[in-house]
Amino acid sequence: MQKNIDIVKVRDKAADYYRRGDFYCSEAIVKTIKDEFDLPLPDDVIALASGFPVGIGGAGCTCGAVTGGIISLGMFFGRTLPGDPGVSKAMDLARELHDTFKTRHKSTCCRVLTKGMELGSEEHMEQCISFTGEVAEETARIILREIKNK
Repeated sequence: MQKNIDIVKVRDKAADYYRRGDFYCSEAIVKTIKDEFDLPLPDDVIALASGFPVGIGGAGCTCGAVTGGIISLGMFFGRTLPGDPGVSKAMDLARELHDTFKTRHKSTCCRVLTKGMELGSEEHMEQCISFTGEVAEETARIILREIKNK
């Protein structure tokens, strides 16, 4: 795992994946975090994020960038064994990411965040590209802080 991470590069790389249409928000964040931290995980983990864009499969619920960040936190701090109390750490960090985004944008609901925007319009795309980069950066910041404090 790589520990010398440039969080600005993380932000820009995730945003560029979305901007180019390579990946949607949640997928772009998972791919960027996996690659930039050089995690020994198969690219198949990116597929775990494929149902979350546009507020969970287009339903307009939780912002896909937020869910992508939470999936990424789970790659580091989630549990794999039944009953592992370490799940509390993953949940605390997920809540932190959620609350940070909600404080900045007043909502985590895709429907609210994109109200009045046409799906795929320039305004919509620029906002979601920005959210993707922002959440990737914040996720990397949390991961780096927690690794350092370990």
